[in-house]
Amino acid sequence: MEKASFTILIVEDDPNDVLFLKRALRKNDINNPVQAVSDGAEAIAYLSGDTPYSNRQVYPFPEVIIMDLKMPRMGGLEVLEWLRAHPQFRVIPTLVLSSSKLNSDIAKAYGLGANSYMVKPANFDDLQRMIRVAHEYWTFCMKPDTTD
Repeated sequence: MEKASFTILIVEDDPNDVLFLKRALRKNDINNPVQAVSDGAEAIAYLSGDTPYSNRQVYPFPEVIIMDLKMPRMGGLEVLEWLRAHPQFRVIPTLVLSSSKLNSDIAKAYGLGANSYMVKPANFDDLQRMIRVAHEYWTFCMKPDTTD
């Protein structure tokens, strides 16, 4: 992936967490386009290009997803199930960033295709470091082209 060109989709119901994630990206000089939706149902609408996300100039297709696990309407596990059922979407690197340390949540997330599972840190410096490492990692990863 090209370092600053890929779009990051944040799927998070807490506006403060979205703010902290965006701030951590900026503090790391990560200038990728960032889109945010507030739950799994909106994430699926965004990925599918459904209204109001049909204009890909305004809502570019994401190359990486950072997703909370516990959200209203539809949570992260349900989104992972949906991604798994749609081959054109399951190649999107997906990082679960959750407050849950439950082994059952971690196991389910990986079983449904999450590429990484990280626990939300207690302070901003740790979040900033976590985001930097994740971004550096995904910058060097390759994924198959699903347009063939």
